[in-house]
Amino acid sequence: MLTADTLVDLRALAAQWRARGDDIALVPTMGNLHSGHLALVAAARAQCRRVVATVFVNPTQFGPNEDFQRYPRTPAEDALRLAEAGCDALFAPAVDDVYPLGVAQATRIEVPGLSDILCGSVRPGHFAGVASVVLRLFNMVEPDVGCFGEKDYQQLLVIRRLAKDLSLRVRVVGFPTVRSEDGLALSSRNQYLDAAQRATAPVIWRVLQRMRDARKAGEGAAAVEAHAYATLLASGFVADYATIRNANLSAPSEPAAGREIALVAARLGTTRLIDNLLI
Repeated sequence: MLTADTLVDLRALAAQWRARGDDIALVPTMGNLHSGHLALVAAARAQCRRVVATVFVNPTQFGPNEDFQRYPRTPAEDALRLAEAGCDALFAPAVDDVYPLGVAQATRIEVPGLSDILCGSVRPGHFAGVASVVLRLFNMVEPDVGCFGEKDYQQLLVIRRLAKDLSLRVRVVGFPTVRSEDGLALSSRNQYLDAAQRATAPVIWRVLQRMRDARKAGEGAAAVEAHAYATLLASGFVADYATIRNANLSAPSEPAAGREIALVAARLGTTRLIDNLLI
């Protein structure tokens, strides 16, 4: 695996590949890589001849009271894992490389509608930060395919809308969530959980499965959501939401009239967990 230390190096490398006719897939990450990230690298390899992974903890998608400073950073381990996974190049830019005018003066990208619901309603500005950094990474790497996990479902839809609205040449592809044996979706934030919280966390997966099954059996969305909230509360979670939506995140019809998705965001102690399940 090659490491591009600067944007000039990255673009020179990409130009060499394109001169040979190679297409490029991008896997953007914030590092502290786990098996879910490595599955994305493997999926990206199936999409394109070359795979670039970026590692960048993006300050603009964290709120003032969130975990930017303590977000786990493991650059040496990340590089080793990416190399073992067959990644072609790692680009780990500094903040000044991504935001050359500084974070406070950075141009921000808003994706209206999708960005102010669900996670956007409890994390104001989060999806503007996501959209802004992803657009910058797309401009830097100029990939043919951008690879993202479906665990961050709302984020995936925001990025797809961004690419469509701005006529970007990149094809945005989502890939299935990777889970532990007990169903917990893999996340770098799982390591914040203590032993008791880790044992409780898979309740989210069971709640999602029950939401799916109840909805498929014809139960109304409001009743499904009320049961999910009650289960999460009884298990020690503080739920930001447990909801049924259409696949485009609009409000569901009664009875269900199309593809739907169950989504949960809930906290155990100070750790916020998100997950979803298509119905």
